[in-house]
Amino acid sequence: MYLSVLKLDTELPTPRRAHPDDAGLDLYARHPGRLAPGERATIDTGIAVAIPTGHAGLVLPRSGLASRFGIGLVNGPGLIDSGYRGEIRVVLVNLGRERFTIARGDRIAQLVVVPVALVEVETVQSLEGSERGQRGFGSSGR
Repeated sequence: MYLSVLKLDTELPTPRRAHPDDAGLDLYARHPGRLAPGERATIDTGIAVAIPTGHAGLVLPRSGLASRFGIGLVNGPGLIDSGYRGEIRVVLVNLGRERFTIARGDRIAQLVVVPVALVEVETVQSLEGSERGQRGFGSSGR
């Protein structure tokens, strides 16, 4: 399977894996920026993609940025539908205690392409029972 990538900024690297078996393709910052503690910003990546039909793109945080600086995604994961053709933008948030600087070309997130079930919605009068039932948050223990 191939992922068609349109480079809106030809000077940035093409999304790629850091290691051959990695699931995520690195996404890069198109513009520099700074995030104060508690601040969020939408960062352009300089690419648009054509996710294959029957799949979706998930924009995920980079674990190194999260563990070292407290940088995460506001809407993580971000969802890219197969029909979307606009620029991928990443909504970062600084949950750390210090200002975080983003340089042009920094790896800011990763893209994972996954298969999705394109289900039809059916309204019913009741649901089939299950072992868990309606037990919600915390019902499986600590």
